[in-house]
Amino acid sequence: MQDWVDVSIPATSGMRRFWQAASMRDPAGPALVLEHGPYRAEVVSVGAGLRSLQHAGRDLVAGYAAGDVCPDYRGWVLQPWPNRIGEGRYRFGGVDHQLALTEPERGNALHGLVGWVRWDAHHPDAARASFRHQLVPQAGYPFALDLDVHYRLTDAGLHVTLEAANAGDTPAPYGAGFHPYLTMGRPADELELTLPAGTWCPMDDRGLPGPPQPVDGTPYDFREPRAIGDLRIDHPFGGLVGDTATLRLADRSVTVTLGEGCTWLHVFTCDTHDPARQAVAIEPMTCPPDAFRSGTDLAVLEPGATHRTSFTITGS
Repeated sequence: MQDWVDVSIPATSGMRRFWQAASMRDPAGPALVLEHGPYRAEVVSVGAGLRSLQHAGRDLVAGYAAGDVCPDYRGWVLQPWPNRIGEGRYRFGGVDHQLALTEPERGNALHGLVGWVRWDAHHPDAARASFRHQLVPQAGYPFALDLDVHYRLTDAGLHVTLEAANAGDTPAPYGAGFHPYLTMGRPADELELTLPAGTWCPMDDRGLPGPPQPVDGTPYDFREPRAIGDLRIDHPFGGLVGDTATLRLADRSVTVTLGEGCTWLHVFTCDTHDPARQAVAIEPMTCPPDAFRSGTDLAVLEPGATHRTSFTITGS
């Protein structure tokens, strides 16, 4: 069994000196640095999120600085649902549930329940870190889950695994995703995108999807590499015909390789950010937005059951 520790109590003298010298508590909580070959990553205990990822000194994700509050949900773990639940209201097992509207301007519950909570950390070696959180039953989601996030740097890049175990005595609805903002250091307009997706979902003005549509003959067909140009994207993609999504600029690239459980991708060209279109989010997901209401690819965890999903981010 792993030895889980709260890293707010530093385990080494170097970490202890750092925190004693700090004049304020980092809003992201204690950070762990991972290194392997040309890769370097920083993961944080608030939200178990990814704050930075580099390959050969170049950023692969648009992160944020130590001391900052995480902006735009960068590097977030999305559990027990990814993206949005319209009106925060859903019916499960014959019972109606109402979640807090954490995107009040659109009337949605956004990005799950674990982004702003502290996770316990385990750092067994220089290339690995794991986080654990016990999600307690609460208003709108009266289900108990044991959640784990595992980060591991290898020659292939950063491998991420998300796990959830139902620790309660009733079935629980569940979905998962991850929110990396990939960057090549250039605007989205200049980048080439490849997506292994045969369908896309139109979105309404609240960010909720309609039924999947074939990508054939639409601007959203990226099964073959092509430039993003001025296309605005904030859509879920399904009907996957492969397992790799790639951003490319000349001879450099960043790739998301999907592992078990990832059946959807959400792509966002960051048009509403300031500055706009300086990154492209390619988000692995187990289900599309609003799955708690639509039921599309929604997992139902029976008591004692475990769900696992994984992916890898690779730079070149």
